[in-house]
This record gives sequence, structure tokens and C-alpha cells, in this order.
Amino acid sequence: MNDRITVAYGLAADFTEVYERNYRRTLALAHSLTGDRLSAEDLTQEAFLEAHRHWARVAHYDDPMAYVRRAVVTRSVSRWRRLATERAGLARLPGRRQDESVPVTETDPEFWQAVRDLPAKQRQVVSLRYVEDLTVDQIAEVLGIAGGTVKTQLFRARQALAARLGCQAIEPEGDLK
Repeated sequence: MNDRITVAYGLAADFTEVYERNYRRTLALAHSLTGDRLSAEDLTQEAFLEAHRHWARVAHYDDPMAYVRRAVVTRSVSRWRRLATERAGLARLPGRRQDESVPVTETDPEFWQAVRDLPAKQRQVVSLRYVEDLTVDQIAEVLGIAGGTVKTQLFRARQALAARLGCQAIEPEGDLK
């Protein structure tokens, strides 16, 4: 019985440490995907809650945060789909206006708005690469896609962002590793 308590306490302590160490970065990832601080906080809390519920299994992963990041990305996609459905429904109602989105408070709101306007996969790889600073292989694992697909999506995203923001896309050396 004591061994069970020790193991359970150890896992709980590990979760608390992981949560405290990674909350802010995970929140930044969620914010880059949603553009809304409150929605980002909700996504982050939901992702950590899911990880906590399955912590006995997740704690033994090589990178438990990969599980949390994937939960944030998956939930952000669901959120975008739900918002699109809600907006379409509201647009069909006579005399109703669509809600304006909450203003963004990033250091470069024009850039992050341009990121949020990208197709879903491009938006996800850009956020995971530049907010979470993940490698191509790590992004591929989080999104469940091939590394080559990550590289292609990242390339296309950079090209689209450069065109939208009126600058030249530069491929950083060693960035696609």
C-alpha cells in the first residue's frame, strides 16, 4: 500500500514540475494558434488537465510535453471549426452581426494575424517551430505527419507570410532539421 502512495505521489510531483516549468510556453503556443488570450488559457488548461488525467501513462513518455502540445494543437483545430460553424450560423440570422474577435496583444500583431490566416497545417508548424522551438522531427511527432510534410508546410508558410507582409522569405540555415 505504501509503495502505491509513493508512486502516486511521485507522479503527482512530476506533473506539478512539468506543469510549472512549461505552462507559459504552452500558453504562448496556444495564443499563437488562437489569437485570443482567454481561449489560449482555456486550451492550455484543458491540455494539461487531459495530461494529468492520463499522467500514469504520459509520465513514462520520452517527452510528456509532446502529449500536451498535441492536445493544444488538436483542440485549437476543433476551436477553429466550431467558430467557423458558429459564424456561418450567425451570418444566416437576419439582423445579426458577427462578433468581432478580441484584440491581440502580441509584440507583432500583424505577423501573428498573418500566421492565423494561414491554412491550419501551416499555422500549426509555424507556431510549433517558432513558439515552441521544436525541430522538424518533433513537429512531425506532435502533428502525426511525416518530416517532409513539415518541411513543405513550413516552406509554404514562409512564402505566404513573406507575400502577405511584403518582405522576402529567408530560409534560415539549419532551420529544417
